[in-house]
Amino acid sequence: MQRFLSIFGEQKCKIIGMIHVDALPGTPRYAGNWQQSIEKAKHEAELYKKHKVDAVIIENMHDIPYVQDRLLGPEIVSCMTRLSQAVRSIMPRQTPCGVQVVACGNKQALAIAKACQLQFIRAESFVFGHVADEGYTDACAGDLLRYRKHIDAQNVLIFTDIKKKHSSHAITADVSLLETAQAAEFFLTDGIIVTGAATGKAASDKDVQELSGKLKVPLMIGSGVTKENISQYYPDAQAVIIGSHFKHDGNWEQDIDELALQSFMHSICALREAT
Repeated sequence: MQRFLSIFGEQKCKIIGMIHVDALPGTPRYAGNWQQSIEKAKHEAELYKKHKVDAVIIENMHDIPYVQDRLLGPEIVSCMTRLSQAVRSIMPRQTPCGVQVVACGNKQALAIAKACQLQFIRAESFVFGHVADEGYTDACAGDLLRYRKHIDAQNVLIFTDIKKKHSSHAITADVSLLETAQAAEFFLTDGIIVTGAATGKAASDKDVQELSGKLKVPLMIGSGVTKENISQYYPDAQAVIIGSHFKHDGNWEQDIDELALQSFMHSICALREAT
């Protein structure tokens, strides 16, 4: 918990805004708009800065269909590095910035974070294997933390999804959510992320309560947080990651809706003042 607090501070329930960058060069939906993609990422960073979001994370979510990490080309890493640097240059120095490279590009994300002086990454498949949209994914904690040490990126926090969305966990059905979180904790995660079944779907109260107060690392909500349900997560979560709710029509594929962002931040400020 101390590693988290040293970067994010003591304030309750940090709001981490998601920047879903455009489809990158080489992926099926790339539209030949590389310079515009940079400007769009910078624009979204300016909006998050304006409305004083606590942190931001950059993700290549438009690169569907995803491939496993061994198939991620150098163009993905180089483009995500360029976009991350653009966002980092806009956000205030004290605002933590992170990156996620899907699918399971955890080493790639660490390298980007190191190069761009980002503070954290979001990692998939940290402990236990599972079957995701893109195929079977094995656990990576041992290899990933050794790589972090190897590139001298110990100051980059690794937040890890458990029983992650868009995946089948039948092969670990006999391992509870709490046992999975405790395994990730034992394997030195810097934070636990729980999600709903898919992007934009809320994490269940049952899942949150199963973990609340039982971990030594931060508990984070990674999908489905809205203005309407933030109060139910607020007492238990140290941070929430929000993408879809900040977009027009609550659709992750759309642009950021500044009014939705502004309204949510007013709500969280009121909630903080009331507690």
